[in-house]
Amino acid sequence: MPTFKAIVITKGEGGTSAALTDFDEQDLMEGDVTFRVEWSTVNYKDGLAVTGKAPVVRRFPMIAGIDGAGTVEASGHPDWKPGDKVILNGWGCGETHLGTYAERARVKGDWLVPLPDGLTARDAMAIGTAGYTAMLAVMALEHKGIKPDAGPVLVTGAAGGVGSIAVALLSGLGFTVIASTGRPQEAGYLEELGANQVIDRAELGGQVRPLAKERWAAAVDCVGSSTLANVLSMTRYGGSVAACGLAAGMDLPGSVAPFILRGVSLLGIDSVMAPSYLRKQAWNRLQAGLDRQKLARITSETNLAGVIEAGRRIVDGQIRGRVVVKIG
Repeated sequence: MPTFKAIVITKGEGGTSAALTDFDEQDLMEGDVTFRVEWSTVNYKDGLAVTGKAPVVRRFPMIAGIDGAGTVEASGHPDWKPGDKVILNGWGCGETHLGTYAERARVKGDWLVPLPDGLTARDAMAIGTAGYTAMLAVMALEHKGIKPDAGPVLVTGAAGGVGSIAVALLSGLGFTVIASTGRPQEAGYLEELGANQVIDRAELGGQVRPLAKERWAAAVDCVGSSTLANVLSMTRYGGSVAACGLAAGMDLPGSVAPFILRGVSLLGIDSVMAPSYLRKQAWNRLQAGLDRQKLARITSETNLAGVIEAGRRIVDGQIRGRVVVKIG
């Protein structure tokens, strides 16, 4: 049987390890669509998987990679035929199902969405789960009635992948954007993406008060833990916070005060298992509404051989924006 190159994570007595190796096609998992992966990307979750910093991977051996874009080679699914251009995000790929840091992937056709006209496979992975999650967050805020005239919108973890695209999207929609980051040297970069104000993440750290001074109408939080609790305490009456990250932890050391005294809404954003109709809507909005020059500004490139080092750097907070991975 033919083999192909892949980043494979294995587990031994000393823990997990990741390596670029040959993978036998006959060992691919079940699925009704096989596609040639042309581009992937490096997300924070990918970094956790390849470094073993968190128990992301739940079966071994595992091909890492939660995102992929490419061309269908074989299909038993009625929606897809050879030659179709497709995008894959989430669905447990790289965790419980063999992922996309590989020259070939086999998945369920229901997991795929069509590559929108006007986007290349590289563009789609420059956006990736990070940008798709950012759009889901923006759509959730819009659904709650948040409009540009309501007041400023905060983005935490703004120099990261989700944060960078959230800043660009919100700015493009006419919102006043406050960007929070722990990397003050990235202020100019965030302003180029459309941030009207850049604040130090320390302003959102420390002891959480039940209610603090009202500062923003809404927020996209990519950090979690005490940062999210402080963000909620500073959200204006009737505002909303879309939570989509947990880089600082899964705990929420706050109180119910923002919810019952200011009517603040906490909106959970899940990109992994989001239904197909929501995915298609988000990708079509990204195709139409994301400034390509800004996307290029936040994107760097590597190949399969560079994935493990990029994963280490993203976990260590040394990467801004997005990293695309050229496969093959």
